[in-house]
Amino acid sequence: MTETTNPTEAEQIVEKGNETVAPEEARVVESQQHDDAEDSADEGDIAADYLEELLDIVDLDGDLEIEIRGERTFISIQAEDGGEELQHLVGAEGEVLDALQELARLAVLTATGNRTRLVLDINGHRAKRNEELKELADSAIAEAKEQGEEVHLEPMSAFERKIVHDFVADAGLVSESEGEGKRRHVVVSAR
Repeated sequence: MTETTNPTEAEQIVEKGNETVAPEEARVVESQQHDDAEDSADEGDIAADYLEELLDIVDLDGDLEIEIRGERTFISIQAEDGGEELQHLVGAEGEVLDALQELARLAVLTATGNRTRLVLDINGHRAKRNEELKELADSAIAEAKEQGEEVHLEPMSAFERKIVHDFVADAGLVSESEGEGKRRHVVVSAR
């Protein structure tokens, strides 16, 4: 004889962030989470299709990979033979890559009506730049601690500034962005 048990009301309560919700609300939360994951997958597919068409137009080959991390979609394009033939799609300082990323975001906006924070990388440029930014932040952190003065870094994009702010915060220091437009940069202080 098998015994079946019905979960009690307390067992059916599900956590949502820092609050708990009743069973009927839990189904809505699960449905929303499923929809968010589907939306991220859809935006990745839309952007990847758009980028594949662009690669076809310029007669370049690359392997595309879509990855969902949290609520953000990451698309990576790698040269098929591991070569540098896609490097001119990055540009001297990543400006072509940034423009392609914006075009992919616009393709998603046009297709879905929703903005996206999708990130595009080509031949690992963003990963390499991330390491450079870490070294730059570490140097500024050391200088700010040693001299007790503000350290002004080179101008950089909002995405790169966010990465530097995160490194500085992890080190227990304070940073802020200053300047306008292309001169906007991070200032690190030991306050």
